[in-house]
Amino acid sequence: MNTFYIASSLSNIDTVRLVRNQLEDKGFVHTYDWTKNERASTIGDLMEIGRKEKQAVLDADFIVVLLPAGKGSHIEFGMALGQGKPIYLYSQNDDINNIAKTSTFYHLLNVEKCVGTIDELVEKITKSALNRI
Repeated sequence: MNTFYIASSLSNIDTVRLVRNQLEDKGFVHTYDWTKNERASTIGDLMEIGRKEKQAVLDADFIVVLLPAGKGSHIEFGMALGQGKPIYLYSQNDDINNIAKTSTFYHLLNVEKCVGTIDELVEKITKSALNRI
């Protein structure tokens, strides 16, 4: 289990790149880097990006979801859930455990929640990957 995909919003692009770099430095393989895309300006662009992102989620051994995340990220989250893939859900704050703000799907068994720093997230992913080998 060596390949990963990162779902998040455009507002988190720098954090996505940071996590990508740290995971790649540890030998993980990124299935698709959507941060290199230009902003979609046509429906055709959206279709092509959606096709690539869907395939990247399906090809990944696990996905990382960085909150806050938008509707596309939650669709990717749902695809990974449906495939039974491990999901690492990251938030800087504890909103994911706040009953008024959380989602039911954040608390399923294949979702590992991480609240804290990016370094703690990467460490959790690395340890979990080693345990699956």
